[in-house]
Formats: sequence, structure tokens, C-alpha cells
Amino acid sequence: MQRIKGYHAHVYFDASTLAQARALCEEAARLFPLQMGRVHERPVGPHPDWSCQLAFGPELIAVVLPWLALHRNGLVVFLHPETGDELADHTDHAIWMGAIRPLDLSIF
Repeated sequence: MQRIKGYHAHVYFDASTLAQARALCEEAARLFPLQMGRVHERPVGPHPDWSCQLAFGPELIAVVLPWLALHRNGLVVFLHPETGDELADHTDHAIWMGAIRPLDLSIF
């Protein structure tokens, strides 16, 4: 098994759910020792929607994943490990909460 160095959870939103997504990410950063990225009001990287990234170590997956599942309140969350294989991490290793969105995999 490949070693998982960390995880990224990408919270997807649009103009109508911007405040909700920001509050969710800020609350996660308050509750857990993770890094909250910028709130992007445009698609960034492979992500098709506006998003905010939460980055955390593998030791937090057992608390962050269920917390997001219970508190996302309808927002789509795309969660993936960091193994060093970005294409596999964003496809085969991905965990979706809510609707699966089409990623732009051409960057990999």
C-alpha cells in the first residue's frame, strides 16, 4: 500500500452557498489542527466549481471525514489522499460526499 502523507478536502460551493462554505471551513479550522486554504470564487486546478481546501495529516482522517459528512449540509466535498500519484489520488483514491463532479484531469 502506498504511504498516505496527508489529505485534502475540497469544499465546493457557488455564489448562493459561499457564506455556508466559508463558515464550514472556518469551523473545521477552529476545531481541528488543519490548514484552511483560500476561498476560491472561481474554478482552480482540476476543480470544476468554486472551492476551499482543507489540508490535514493522515492521523486526522478518522475525525475530519465524519465531521464533514455530518456538517456539510448539502455542500459537495471532494476528499483525496496525498500519495505522490496525483492522478490516482484524484480518481481511484477519491472520496465524494454529495454529487460527483467532473474534474479536469488534463493538468495531470
